[in-house]
Amino acid sequence: MLIRNASAVLTGRAANDGARSAACDLRIGGDGLIREMGRGLRPEPGEQVLDATDCVVYPGWVNTHHHLFQSLLKGVPAGIDATLTPWLKAVPYAYRGAIDEDMLRLAARIGLVELMRSGCSTIADHHYIYYPGIGYDPSAVLFDEADKLGVRFMLLRGGATQTRDAEANAPAHLRPETLDGMLADIERTVRRHHQRGPRARTRVAMAPTTLTISLRPDELKPMARAARELGVPMHTHMSETVSYYEHCAERYGRLPIEVAAEHEWLGLDVWFAHLVHLSEGERRLLAETRTGMAHCPQSNGRLGSGVAPAPALAKAGARVSIGVDGAASNEAADMLSELHFAWLMHRAHAGAAAVARPGGDGERGADAVTVEQLVHWASAGGAEILGFEGVGTLEVGQAADLAVYALDDPRHFGLHDPAIAPIASGARPRLKWLLCDGQVRVQDDQIPGLDLDELNAQARTAVRRLRALS
Repeated sequence: MLIRNASAVLTGRAANDGARSAACDLRIGGDGLIREMGRGLRPEPGEQVLDATDCVVYPGWVNTHHHLFQSLLKGVPAGIDATLTPWLKAVPYAYRGAIDEDMLRLAARIGLVELMRSGCSTIADHHYIYYPGIGYDPSAVLFDEADKLGVRFMLLRGGATQTRDAEANAPAHLRPETLDGMLADIERTVRRHHQRGPRARTRVAMAPTTLTISLRPDELKPMARAARELGVPMHTHMSETVSYYEHCAERYGRLPIEVAAEHEWLGLDVWFAHLVHLSEGERRLLAETRTGMAHCPQSNGRLGSGVAPAPALAKAGARVSIGVDGAASNEAADMLSELHFAWLMHRAHAGAAAVARPGGDGERGADAVTVEQLVHWASAGGAEILGFEGVGTLEVGQAADLAVYALDDPRHFGLHDPAIAPIASGARPRLKWLLCDGQVRVQDDQIPGLDLDELNAQARTAVRRLRALS
């Protein structure tokens, strides 16, 4: 396959390390790898040609934190104006018992399709609805749905051995697992689905739902050691709201990241979702250990959690990626809207901290994050954190995971730099093609073989069933 005549190609590399390519053509081999990048490349015999005139090419997005089951819980009225803790009670906990195998399969399909249409080719899903006697295998459902759509998928296998206060006296579907039961299931899932080496399609992580809440203190180290013995990375929610500080101070006498450090939950094989509220000492710990971050700006804004210091963490040496989080706290699963929001939010946040002269620094903040930096976080940064080798950048020898965006909407007319359009202009541009491993997975916003009208009808039926429970 040959992609020709693109207006711009962003590579996913760091801003000071070839973030923009001079190429406008990309040649993809039958093995799904990028074979050649340049200008004026001529088609070879039998080569399919994709005309990318007036389009921009980005690496396929790598979403490092999601909750696909929430795709049928968007805009639940009882949680729409709630902060995290009351929102958990009103939305995920309230509907958790209704998420059976068919409901999970439909929700996963909706979320995956929405992500793909924003240009996402790698999805890490933090699924935590596991309980004794569940009656089906949620992990198998999620891997199966991703496989049918042809994208890379990583299961962040969540769960808990103890419940939040919100779940006291809970029914069967909120009962916790035992540590031995959870570890045994994770080991089985790793044996079945965890691929290693270049261009893996499926991976698994050890991912208790919330480290300091979902496990007993004496279980934190054993779980970390079990993950490292299995050779899989570790993930969890961390420091999303100030309540994490309150809980850790009461239970551990430590700050949240200090708890993680004390219990072997920092390092290159660990990444945390959110990290909104951090002390200076915690930031240093994260940077020194190069622990990763799944930055979820829209969910953090939607729930009133705050603004995570992603630019500062990246500057200090921590690794940053992007996650859209669950659609129940975001109302969407769209990497482009996530990045557009991050681009604006961090600039506004930096400007709001400016101090008036004299003695201050006057106007500032408009360069707090750049488009190139955000593309890097959401592609190469995410692939590195998840452990997907050979994925995440557009360069010779890498997997041909890429999105071709058509800039044919009036919002793009008059744009001097087409390369920034998908992020800076807001709203999703038409996705002309999405490729994963060199295979076309989306063409002109359509997924071959998928009936979007039928999917919409199924979603409406499911929502009516869920609303009847409230």
